[in-house]
Formats: sequence, C-alpha cells, structure tokens
Amino acid sequence: MSARLSGLTIGALTLDPTFDGDVTEYAATTTNATNTITATAEDDDAEITILNGETPVTNGSAATWAEGANTVKVTVTNGAAQEVYTVTVTKNSA
Repeated sequence: MSARLSGLTIGALTLDPTFDGDVTEYAATTTNATNTITATAEDDDAEITILNGETPVTNGSAATWAEGANTVKVTVTNGAAQEVYTVTVTKNSA
C-alpha cells in the first residue's frame, strides 16, 4: 500500500527541487493570485487532502495566494500509511 505521490503540479510553477515522490519539501514562487494544484497518488486507492494554510483545496482546483509565504500541505492516506508533502509558495508583488 503506497501513500506516495507520483505527480504534483501547481499551475505552471517550477517546484524546487524538481518533483520526486521521495522528497516531501518543496518551494515555488509566483506573482499570480491563484494557481491550480493537482496531486496524483501512486496508488489509485489512496486519498489525497490538500490544505492551503487552513483552507481546503479540491484536487485539480485553484488555490488563492496571500502576499508572502503560503504553506500547502498535501496529505496522501492509504489505509494505515500516510505521507505529507509540503510546498511553500511565495507570492511576490506583480
């Protein structure tokens, strides 16, 4: 039973480091007000929960960014297995 992601995208933003299912901490920078977050689990049975701070985000939907650092937590749960991926998205003024 895998609780890993096989893919994670936030709009057209570049994740640093480049996405790897074994890495759980990322950073990205944007000037956009929103970006779509899409997370793909390795196992089709896994459940994915996305939070932008305290705000739930539906997988495949847009998150709205506040000025400065925004913490996105993507939790993958599959039975008793769980993995949390964290992306710090920093919104700069346009």
